[in-house]
Amino acid sequence: MHTYIRAEMFHKIIKRSHRKAAKSDVDFAFPPPWLSSAADLVVCHASLRPQTHAAAKAEQPPLDVFENLPTFRDAAAVDRQDLFLRKVKLCCVQFDFSDTLKMAKEKDIKQQTLIELMEFIQYSKITEANQGELVKMISTNIFRELPPASYESTCSENVESDEENPYFDPAWQHLHLFYEVLLRYVVSPDTNTKTAKRYIDHFFIMKLLDLFDSDDQRERECVKTALHRIYGKFMVHRPFIRKAINNIFYRFVYETGRQNGIAELLEILGSIISGFASPIKEEHKVFLARVLIPLHKPKALATYHSQLSYCVTQFVEKDYRLADTIVMGVLKSWPVTNSQKEVLFLGELEEVLEMTNIMEFQRCMVPLFRQVARSMKSSHFQVAERALFLWNNDHIVELIAQNRSVILPIIFEALQKNTQYHWNQAVHGLSLNVRKTFMELDGDLFEECRKQYKERKAKCKELEEQRELTWQRLAAAAAAAAAE
Repeated sequence: MHTYIRAEMFHKIIKRSHRKAAKSDVDFAFPPPWLSSAADLVVCHASLRPQTHAAAKAEQPPLDVFENLPTFRDAAAVDRQDLFLRKVKLCCVQFDFSDTLKMAKEKDIKQQTLIELMEFIQYSKITEANQGELVKMISTNIFRELPPASYESTCSENVESDEENPYFDPAWQHLHLFYEVLLRYVVSPDTNTKTAKRYIDHFFIMKLLDLFDSDDQRERECVKTALHRIYGKFMVHRPFIRKAINNIFYRFVYETGRQNGIAELLEILGSIISGFASPIKEEHKVFLARVLIPLHKPKALATYHSQLSYCVTQFVEKDYRLADTIVMGVLKSWPVTNSQKEVLFLGELEEVLEMTNIMEFQRCMVPLFRQVARSMKSSHFQVAERALFLWNNDHIVELIAQNRSVILPIIFEALQKNTQYHWNQAVHGLSLNVRKTFMELDGDLFEECRKQYKERKAKCKELEEQRELTWQRLAAAAAAAAAE
């Protein structure tokens, strides 16, 4: 008897498992299940995406789903939240924008619906449940599979070529509306952070950070604005955002050397650093030493140097005692063969020195001006010229004047060689001006340095003559041995 009952139950379970889903169970206004799962929602370039995700496609909705919904003005006040939810669900459906003619009517309806949602968010308060659906709609559309990055497809390190041929996402006319919706939701005075942080959570922020690797600069600008607003409004997320950005920089410097959004991330950090209170906390000093200074090493420095330099100088403005740390860190990363980077470094050092006092200057002036002297002698005229431009800064000249007894002996040889042998007339003229400045500051010191320079030169000439005689004796001895 018991065996018969167990058999019957087993057959019922098998039949139930094979029952087809009813049409009412399918809601085309929501994204497909693989997009709804937080564990499977992946934002990365197509070249890095697993094949299982690449094969998954959103099902196309039936055309009757895209009937024009009533406007908010035409709906009664009590029905507007329900209408808002219907419009949000409508915008969760995704389209292929590579073909502009395919489902053009449905795309126009979705675009117009997004504009209505933006206006509603700006002027009306939405319920907590609808907030969750709104963030779900935004996530479904912007957290997507990015096309292969230009540096992955071409393996090129030429930054200028990327600027001359920028990438424009074919779906941008549609995508930028979702960023605008997100921005208006975040900045709205009706958005309560205690409620919104349930939806704008750490997972959402991580996926937003992934979008900084987009090839479309317009998208990176929108992501930058959105993340900056989130940082300003959600104080609870600030430590997490800083840590996540740090991790992107670590991966860029020490692993990949590839990331499109470094400049935009540094712009956000520049704004954050300007708001640091004085004295600067120890964790921020660690960030300077371990993150910002190592960012001088990558080959792509030129693409984000202005933003990096701004962040660095902000630290010196907050605490002048950090100037020595910055100067020594930059000197350790000094390029050997990259003249463009060397010019950038010299410009950045000038900005740092302009905010440095005499005590910090004295700590780093010897290694600093040894490098400046090497740059002054560079055969690349832009490098030599940029090094000599330091004497056009009144504050730096004042610092040098107070420490001329140390600095002039270091750079005197470079000045002499430039005035005698350098091929570029501009470098020759600047070197003469610097010599004149030192002569006016301390004529006795200048003459002493000239005397020492002549002695070193005579000694070098004597050593060269001795070396030549030694080689001649060796050659004669070898010839005599060969003759025997």
